[in-house]
Amino acid sequence: MTLSSIELFAGAGGLALGFSSHAVDHRAVVEWNRYACDTLRNNKRKLIAPVSHWPDVTECDVRQYGYAQFAGLDLVTGGPPCQPFSMGGKHGAFLDERDMFPQAIRAVREVRPRAFVFENVRGLTRPAFNDYFNYILLQFEFPSLAAKPSEEWLDHLARLERHKAKGGQSEYIVTRKLVNAANYGVPQKRMRVFIVGFRADVEQDWKFPAETHSHDALLLSQWGTGEYWARHKVAPRNRPAPPEGLEARLRALAKADPATLALPWRTVRDAICDLPDPEKHPERELVQAHRFQPGARVYAGHTGSPLDEPSKALKAGDHGVPGGENMLRRPDGSVRYFTVRESARIQTFPDEYIFEGTWGESMRQLGNAVPVRLAAVVAGSVCEQLRKA
Repeated sequence: MTLSSIELFAGAGGLALGFSSHAVDHRAVVEWNRYACDTLRNNKRKLIAPVSHWPDVTECDVRQYGYAQFAGLDLVTGGPPCQPFSMGGKHGAFLDERDMFPQAIRAVREVRPRAFVFENVRGLTRPAFNDYFNYILLQFEFPSLAAKPSEEWLDHLARLERHKAKGGQSEYIVTRKLVNAANYGVPQKRMRVFIVGFRADVEQDWKFPAETHSHDALLLSQWGTGEYWARHKVAPRNRPAPPEGLEARLRALAKADPATLALPWRTVRDAICDLPDPEKHPERELVQAHRFQPGARVYAGHTGSPLDEPSKALKAGDHGVPGGENMLRRPDGSVRYFTVRESARIQTFPDEYIFEGTWGESMRQLGNAVPVRLAAVVAGSVCEQLRKA
């Protein structure tokens, strides 16, 4: 059973790819950044599946986009711009003109989909944004109770709270979940919040997918059994020093039921081990989008990602690309920038996926993207619920 969807704030297409892998037919894919739009268009032309489920990309400001033609679709999905809530940004939230949650809510109000999925940064859950986050959730729960002309958001929030307190019937059953992408098999410690809603006439027993990978399992495979190093053919003399004070923890893990440990976190080495070192051949691009980028340096707060751990969250913008956080840190302490292809591996995009624009622009798209593997896990669970409802 093919489900129908519209994808807003599509970016480079990570969330859309995840849903496409579960037989979701995107009726519209909307994005305003021209480089991201070029990425979406060109990959649709080059790939047979799953991007064949995409229509032509609509390059526009979502504030000017109408939804009348999509009323009653199965899904609305997207990742509203995260800068208003980013831990590294200016924390403007509702005062930031880039806050697109009002448009996500408008889409739900006008389409009335059977379900919706939106993704955003961890910063949205910080205490300073508690009232506004609650406001977002209540609007998704009661989308038809829209703000009145010139009504301040705090007044609208109070009205929504009164409506719920008086027993107002939920239009959508809304779940919010803060997750670490590494716990779902992504080689990256990326904290993101998902907001998932099912229309009240759809089955309501949905739970966010269970975690499949763990840090404990990685520690055991590295410093308990040694399976990790053997698999990567790393000689003992070339291994980093084990973390201090690990002995008691390893003894406890060795006695644990293996089923409780899940699978080991995937590391940067796991993701990129079969790619040639771009620094050894900087004049040649041996793999597409795998060219050495000079200039990486370490400074306070920007030390790169250790090779044998999941990477730090890839970043976009002022605090990521020029700031140096998107770097590999080797066991000897030396650093270099991740290439575009390495970053795509870390974000679990397929190797045939091509990013348009300069290195900096490609990295910006990747830093803003939803990891494809995480998107697919969430999509699979949501789509299963819709198909059985």
